[in-house]
Amino acid sequence: MYIGDHLPLPSYVPSPNRYDKMQFRRCGKSGIQLPLISLGLWHNFGHADDFNKARKILRTALDNGVTHFDLANNYGPPFGSAEETFGRILKKDFKAHRNELIISSKAGWDMWDGPYGNFGSRKYLVASCDESLIRMGLDYVDIFYHHRPDPDTPLEETMSALDHLVRQGKALYVGISQYNAEDTAKASKILKRLGTPCLIHQPRYSMLDRWVENGLLKVLSNEGIGAIAFSTLEQGMLTNKYLKGIPENSRAKSETSYLDSDQITPEILNKVRELNEIALNRGQSLAQMSIAWILRNPEITTVLVGVSRSEQLLDNIKSLENLNFSAEELEKIESILNNQ
Repeated sequence: MYIGDHLPLPSYVPSPNRYDKMQFRRCGKSGIQLPLISLGLWHNFGHADDFNKARKILRTALDNGVTHFDLANNYGPPFGSAEETFGRILKKDFKAHRNELIISSKAGWDMWDGPYGNFGSRKYLVASCDESLIRMGLDYVDIFYHHRPDPDTPLEETMSALDHLVRQGKALYVGISQYNAEDTAKASKILKRLGTPCLIHQPRYSMLDRWVENGLLKVLSNEGIGAIAFSTLEQGMLTNKYLKGIPENSRAKSETSYLDSDQITPEILNKVRELNEIALNRGQSLAQMSIAWILRNPEITTVLVGVSRSEQLLDNIKSLENLNFSAEELEKIESILNNQ
């Protein structure tokens, strides 16, 4: 029994106006358009999370034109549980609307014991995709990613496995995540030669982590690959959460967090406070401006957000109400970010 599962929700009928306000952008040179805001299920969809709250988040997403749901084999906890939760919600609420959705999953991080449950071998990727489809109750995923580079497996083997999954009908498109510019170009050329072009790259990208600007965005543009940026709010650092320091109940205080409190230095806090002033003058929250700043790049197809409440998702979607930056605003932001 999932937490909250004993509390029934009324039958779900999507809002008839769900596409009125959402903006879409073409993914590279493909035929796919993605909403500018996509929903990630990295957190808050595990076995210990409130099932009905998860349902409400997903319902809110589709009601507002967020058609792209991003998962991975190891999302949870425990591993696999986010896909299981999503599968149950899909069956309850979205089965009649499957063709409106872009559902993605990934494999590349540790998933099961032994030498075949990690990285980028053909055996691991094919087996993991099979397991993901079972957990979600799907015949295929729209996008299947290799989740991270594998320094030991030949890139040809990993890309061949992705191509194989498309030819089997288990994935419609393929993508890569966290690859550097050089390896992205190599992977793209291999996939094109095989006949399955790389649809999308999922890099980490935020105002405080701009590595993609040093070559990757140019490669994506040249190769016709779209991009979905994750960690755009830097685990909460680019929100109003830390403007007055580190709250006791924050993610930075959690022992299981990917955000270390040591990362929140006085220098970072000063930058965040100055950026917040610009956001307020734009009529946005810092989080909304941070998302809009990422989307100013034409190479970025969509921003991936993770939320614990429906209200957070609605707040993130409001970023799209002001995506334009003046030259003066961009100059001020650049000055703050470059100030060491």
